[in-house]
Amino acid sequence: MTGFVDTHAHLQEPEFADDVDDVIRRARDSGVKTLVLPAVDLASARSGLELARRHDGVYATAGYHPHEASKLDMDSLTEIEVLLDDELIVAVGEIGLDFYRMHSPVDAQVAALDAMLTLAERHTMPIVVHCRDAWEATADQLEPWARRVAPAFGERPVGVLHYFTGTMDEAQRYIELGFMISIHTSVTRPRQQPLRDVVARLPLESLVIETDAPYGAPQSHRGKRNEPAYVVEVAKQIAVLHDVDLDYIGEVTSANARRLFGLPVMADATGGHG
Repeated sequence: MTGFVDTHAHLQEPEFADDVDDVIRRARDSGVKTLVLPAVDLASARSGLELARRHDGVYATAGYHPHEASKLDMDSLTEIEVLLDDELIVAVGEIGLDFYRMHSPVDAQVAALDAMLTLAERHTMPIVVHCRDAWEATADQLEPWARRVAPAFGERPVGVLHYFTGTMDEAQRYIELGFMISIHTSVTRPRQQPLRDVVARLPLESLVIETDAPYGAPQSHRGKRNEPAYVVEVAKQIAVLHDVDLDYIGEVTSANARRLFGLPVMADATGGHG
């Protein structure tokens, strides 16, 4: 069976401090062969990279989340750029805009996003986008960027809309710009029928899957800590919505993730990078 890829799992978070190796082992046992650990700031980029160096099939990103945007300074920006040269860093992210929680002022969020987009363009790296209650403002920055960098990316996606919660029109808008759409474990919850309706209409070639662990466990584990093993629940839901086999969803979404992040085809990864 082709393995699955959890394209977004925050295993650097304190919730995993005591058992992260067991969490990764459970993911392997569930058929999840590859994990991408998104950063929210410099510290989490470093800790994600440390985990990636310890475990085969684990990769990291580097960037500043909109919640942390006000903490971005020139020294941190310089260090983030240095990390982008590491082969285990596969994207600039998690970046974007969040006008719901407003942990950082709008001007700081916009400035941080602009700085991160500049790094991604300079290094021809895909971006991992966080967008909440900020669709138009996000599009104002991402659309010109995506059109500008598309020639350098060729057939590769320019990024991914993480934890997608938008409409079909919004999804199509970003697909046309060269983005992947990431479907999160929340798609399994009873109240998420509008999202399921969108997922049923989206082309499988534009989808990747994620847990956003430790946040937002699927319905079968509601109220508990989310973890990468549960990304299979997303794949099962997509298989039902598209009336195809689960293995096929694993194959397609894994191939999409490899194309997005430039990942190798993973065998049965159980060891470390050495």
